[in-house]
Amino acid sequence: MKQAQIVKDIQSELFSRQDLSYREMQVKIIPNIEADSIIGVRTPELRKLAKELLKREDLQEFLDVLPHKYFDENQLHAFIISEIKDYDRCISEVDRFLPFVDNWATCDQMSPKVFKKHRPELLKKIKQWIKAEKTVKNQDESGNDSPSDPSTYTIRFGIGMLMQHFLDEDFDPSYPELVAVVRSEEYYVNMMIAWYFATALAKQYETVLPFIENRRLDTWTHNKAIQKSVESYRITPEQKEYLKSLKIKK
Repeated sequence: MKQAQIVKDIQSELFSRQDLSYREMQVKIIPNIEADSIIGVRTPELRKLAKELLKREDLQEFLDVLPHKYFDENQLHAFIISEIKDYDRCISEVDRFLPFVDNWATCDQMSPKVFKKHRPELLKKIKQWIKAEKTVKNQDESGNDSPSDPSTYTIRFGIGMLMQHFLDEDFDPSYPELVAVVRSEEYYVNMMIAWYFATALAKQYETVLPFIENRRLDTWTHNKAIQKSVESYRITPEQKEYLKSLKIKK
């Protein structure tokens, strides 16, 4: 009963911060979840609420109630996890939550601050997330597909964390290999692979370029990575021209 009351209180708080114009925009850009599940709370408000809720002794009871009813609850859950300061507890909560993540926004906005202080341990977890077992499903460019396998966003999250934490001073040439070998029919996995390689080209161009030259990615992801690289201000005009010459014609 107490647990249900906590959920009710949080849902009430979310509706009190609803922005209907923002909700309309979210419905359009996150097409693979039910529109009725979106309340429409802006990200700064969710981050603010997450920090407020961290002070509650009974917060764990909200985190334990999965799956959530509303998209905004998932967003709030992701922001709460991102603020957890204990690494082991944070990893535990991430692993418990990932199977219930059902959209790119919640996946991409979950970025625990404590990870940057525990990169060696984090790398081991990233390798596990990227290799999460998945079910083959159909995709299309709009993202309108059948409900994603829970592993879709676990894999996407793992690649995202590798991109965020291991493309600068902690970069190793073996890390892009972890991503290059991933094969998926899922649109949201392949988009993250493309995003990873576009970012990697911007930061580690000479090392990562052979993955594109040697066509290590599937055709769609290869071309999407080039497209995103060409759109980046961090890639030089000369590099952009060369990358465009590597595009695979269908």
